[in-house]
Amino acid sequence: MMRELTALTRRELLRLARNPQAIATSLLLPILYLLLFGQAFNIGKFLEGPVLSFVLRGAPTYFSYFSAGMAGFVAVTATLFIGANVIFDRLFGVLKRTAASPATAVSIFGSRLIAGSIQPIGLAFLVLGLAILLGHLGLTGLEVTASVGVVGAVEIVLAIVILSVMFASLFLAIGFSIEQPQTYFAVVNAINLPVLLTSVALYPWGFLPGWLADVASYNPITLAVNVLRENLFAGATAYYPYGPAVYLLGLFGWAVVMNVLATLLAARALAPKR
Repeated sequence: MMRELTALTRRELLRLARNPQAIATSLLLPILYLLLFGQAFNIGKFLEGPVLSFVLRGAPTYFSYFSAGMAGFVAVTATLFIGANVIFDRLFGVLKRTAASPATAVSIFGSRLIAGSIQPIGLAFLVLGLAILLGHLGLTGLEVTASVGVVGAVEIVLAIVILSVMFASLFLAIGFSIEQPQTYFAVVNAINLPVLLTSVALYPWGFLPGWLADVASYNPITLAVNVLRENLFAGATAYYPYGPAVYLLGLFGWAVVMNVLATLLAARALAPKR
């Protein structure tokens, strides 16, 4: 099975590498958000000192707060098309030929999951790097005020990887279960938008009404972004009820739930038809 998984994963990665237009398009959205939304929405002009620190939970500027949130935002939105690719492969007969090969259903699903997760993970770290770079180009940039050690770096990587993989697996399973691209995008948008808009990826925490803050506390994107912010900003831990390890544990719990759901959907969709 490992041989099949490796071969299929390599094929998926080659297909991605041979489509630079898709890569460029996926880069466009986070760049525009950083250059336009992040630069324009500067609440530091109206708030300062302890009030600003409370609203942004220890982040020095809104752009810094926003940049960490954008890493989580991109890690989710970049997984949307992984399921759509399955539907198009089914329409063009690619999936049928793959299913007719000796490759198992686990190899087919796993190869697409591995290849599809690499792009959102890479984009998330690219957003962080670009946000830091903007500060050296005369614009507002991401200010990393904490000393990020080995443990902190591992926690940041784990948060982004877990978040990307669990949404990639869910959207991939939905792609195997749905035959029409219009239906697929309707379903994933019904999942994606509420999850994004009930997180603290973009909103300043201190501005949220109480009910939304309570909902956001359990959102998987919020859990991942909290890990990033606590590790990137000095003194941020004073504004969070738990440490990064607790948020990672909650994120892992979400990953188990989503992967169980994805496994059930994919097993049903890939089961041999009688």
